[in-house]
Amino acid sequence: MIHVGGIAFPTLLSFLVTALVIEMTPGPNMTYLALVSATEGRRAGFATVGGVALGLAVIGVIAAFGVAEAIQASDILYAILRWAGVVFLLYLAWDGWRSSAVTDAAGTEGRYFARGLITNLLNPKAGMFYIAVLPTFMTPDSPPVPQAMVLTATYVGAATFVHVVIVMLAGTFEPVLNDPRREIVVRRVLSALLALVALWFAWSTAR
Repeated sequence: MIHVGGIAFPTLLSFLVTALVIEMTPGPNMTYLALVSATEGRRAGFATVGGVALGLAVIGVIAAFGVAEAIQASDILYAILRWAGVVFLLYLAWDGWRSSAVTDAAGTEGRYFARGLITNLLNPKAGMFYIAVLPTFMTPDSPPVPQAMVLTATYVGAATFVHVVIVMLAGTFEPVLNDPRREIVVRRVLSALLALVALWFAWSTAR
C-alpha cells in the first residue's frame, strides 16, 4: 500500500475529503473572502487567500509541536486568543461597512494578506481542528511529526482550493459593483453578515 509521510494513501484521501467538507461550511474565512473579492476585486481576494493559507500552515506547525495543545489546555490563553479573534473580525466588519467605493490600490494586496493571516492566527477553531480532528487520521506506528506535516499540507491545500473558488465566484461581481451606489449596498450587507459571523464565532467557541 502506498504511504505518504507514514500515512496510508486511502487514509490521506479520507482526510482530504473531510478537509474539503469542513472548508465548504460557511465561516469567517468564506464570508470575508466574499466581501473582499466582490468589492475590491480578485487581486485583493487572492492576497487574502495567501494570508489565510500561511496562517493555517503556521497553526498546523505549532500544533505538531504541541504548542496549540498547551493553549487549548489553558482557559486564560484560550479566552485571550478567542476574544482577540472576535474583536478582529468585528473590526474587519466595521472597516468594510465604513469604507468608500474608492480604494487606494497602493499596498492593497499587502494589507489584505496581513488581514487573512491575522484572522487565522487568532482563530482557536483552527487549533482545535489540528488537535481534535487531525490526530484521528494518524497512526501510532509512524513518527507523529512527519504525519502531522503531511496532513497539515493537505488541509492547507484543500482550504486554499476552496478559497480560490470563492474568490473567483465572488470576484465576478466586482465589475458590476463599479457603480458606487451598488457597491456600498453590497459592501454593507456583506459587512453586516461578517459581524453576525463574528458573533456566531464567539458563541460557538465558548467553553
